[in-house]
Amino acid sequence: MEKIINGKKIILVQGDLTELAVDAIVNAANVRLQLGGGVAGAIRMKGGPSIQEECNRIGPINVGEAAVTGGGKLKASYVIHAVGPMYGEGDDDAKLRNATLNSLKRATGKGLKSIALPAISTGIFGFPKERCAVIMLTTASEFLRNEATSLERVILCLWSAEDLKLFEKTLETIQ
Repeated sequence: MEKIINGKKIILVQGDLTELAVDAIVNAANVRLQLGGGVAGAIRMKGGPSIQEECNRIGPINVGEAAVTGGGKLKASYVIHAVGPMYGEGDDDAKLRNATLNSLKRATGKGLKSIALPAISTGIFGFPKERCAVIMLTTASEFLRNEATSLERVILCLWSAEDLKLFEKTLETIQ
């Protein structure tokens, strides 16, 4: 499913984020930028050690921030490491919004045309998927509508068919 906003696309897909041929993928990172499990683990395994080596030079960063490394052996040229909130730590919605927004800003700063994001913080960080969908899709929509950006495609890559349906239902409501 896709929606056109200001001549640019928000696209929803189901699949493996690390397999997408885009300019940048977003890692749902921790503050230490240690590539452990989940999305980060897949990035570490498929991208090789250079990504973690760059993260070690950059980190730590704060919740809501994003940092950029090369993509190593991934199809994507860059990995944007966005630190979302652990659910229940306080000001969760604003922190997720900032993680999403800062990812889009980092991609724009590099002049990138395409970015793919996972459902940040919905794995081991426990953020409710319904709230995540609203926050991430609203933030991406507002960014494409209101900011000067090189981005032409903002892709949200969901792991399961159930998550994809939830994000599709949410995207239908976004103006």
